[in-house]
Amino acid sequence: MNREEVEKRTILLGVVGSQAYRINTAASDIDLKGIAVAKKRHYLGFETFEQKDQGWHSEPGNIEAINNSADVCVYELRKYLHLAALNNPNILELMWLDAEDYILLTDVGKKLISYRQEMLCTKVKHSFSGYAFAQLKKIETHRKWLLNPPTKKPELADFGLSEEYKPLTKDQINAFLEFLYLSVRDCIEFMQPAEELYELLIARIDYKGIFKQHPLPVELLSNVQQLTRASNDFIRLLHISQAYRTALREYDNYQSWKKNRNVTRAEYERKVGYDVKHAAHLIRLLRMGIEILATGEVIVNREKAGDAPQLKAIRNCEYSYEQVKALADELFAEIEAVYPKSVLPKYIDRARINDICVELVEMQGWE
Repeated sequence: MNREEVEKRTILLGVVGSQAYRINTAASDIDLKGIAVAKKRHYLGFETFEQKDQGWHSEPGNIEAINNSADVCVYELRKYLHLAALNNPNILELMWLDAEDYILLTDVGKKLISYRQEMLCTKVKHSFSGYAFAQLKKIETHRKWLLNPPTKKPELADFGLSEEYKPLTKDQINAFLEFLYLSVRDCIEFMQPAEELYELLIARIDYKGIFKQHPLPVELLSNVQQLTRASNDFIRLLHISQAYRTALREYDNYQSWKKNRNVTRAEYERKVGYDVKHAAHLIRLLRMGIEILATGEVIVNREKAGDAPQLKAIRNCEYSYEQVKALADELFAEIEAVYPKSVLPKYIDRARINDICVELVEMQGWE
């Protein structure tokens, strides 16, 4: 769908990010997210449309605010509801913005917002703390690069590899990890506490993603070998191949980071030794997760929540790395403590979400 088509079918469009959190700086961009109901051909035909996140500034359109925005993404309704049901932090907030942050809000969009409470469950704990942990890992990775940058590109010989004894390719590694994932999943199905464990590892934790993002720990290799019946030679080659490719990926990421760093953020990092923007989002995500679990409400505007001054102070380099880390540790502990006592249901009613989707599509009408 082109820009004009998406604009015509958009039911909600709002300002998100630092502007919506009220922790923006003079240098902050304006980012927009929205939701659109696709056309009849996308629901009944072979064409697909999940989101539009490019082409906004090169295609003609009628919503002026889009022209003044740095980043715009509009999700198709089904895609949006799927992500909302996963309690994705960046998705949920779109239904909880302040009224003045909505650039466009149709009757269909208002109807969607009226159902926002039904999109929340205790999965919030995992999604918000997971996103927060990702911010923390970025902070720690950048800090490591600042304090102890890589000095050389990893070579095959560093890992006992050579042109004759080559590492496994990414495709080969991923194929094996997919097999391992399926093997673990199948084993879980036949265990005594299968239902709860299966739901934990399949529905609430992306452990397939964990498999593919991190090398298998040495202490688990014997279990992996037993489960997959792989040979000793293959397990050894898998282990060193993962180590080599992880080191190579980190070196490439470092080079890309060094080349493409935002000048202002780089200066802040040099000043305090960590990425202050990531740090502010780390603390915000944890606080929001705690609030949602405790109250069932998503407070996007951090001035209303009361922590905007602290988040701005972090962004303005007024907190040391040690202070931010200590605060994050406290909040990680707090979200764990609040989780068992949450006011939210344990699960989303997916049948209900399906009914909401049908209602909204019919309300918007076919075209």
